[in-house]
Amino acid sequence: MEDTEIIKLYWDRNEDAIAQTQIKYERYIFKIAYNILYSEEDSYETANDTYLHAWNSIPPHKPDILSAFLAKIARRLAIDLYRKKNADKRGGGECEMSLQELAESGFEPGRSMENESEYQELGKAISSFLRTVSEEMRTVFVRRYFNCDSLKDICKMTGFSESKVKSMLFRTRNGLSEYLRKEGYEV
Repeated sequence: MEDTEIIKLYWDRNEDAIAQTQIKYERYIFKIAYNILYSEEDSYETANDTYLHAWNSIPPHKPDILSAFLAKIARRLAIDLYRKKNADKRGGGECEMSLQELAESGFEPGRSMENESEYQELGKAISSFLRTVSEEMRTVFVRRYFNCDSLKDICKMTGFSESKVKSMLFRTRNGLSEYLRKEGYEV
């Protein structure tokens, strides 16, 4: 089923929307959650919570790209669950390592912002920057810091060596940091 048809089901409040979303996106959502949580049980729970959040969000939201909309929900839910489960301990998972890489570049991934609009503005600024870099660099950056893919998985997907991927990530983080400073963000 096409995304536009699935979104229409949500707008019509037809419960088949959840079933169709699960059929089309379950593996995608599970992988995003699993890359953060490293737990099948928690990843399936996150996927189910993602469908519920999508049901409660559409309408009023009408996503242009359903996969990106679902990925954003799943990622946020998985990170929230990860933080809840690891509040007293620091793990060595890919999510933790990718957040640490960002922190070493001057970003404060856990820093709270005043309101949702600040997050949205920062997201727009990051998206604007990513449109200025090559598609390869953008893909590697999004895979690492949005999907929390391991370096090994990124290398497998792109065919690049680990040193090339690390170098691309380093250059992209530095470029983003410089871009955000010019836009008035504290990095």
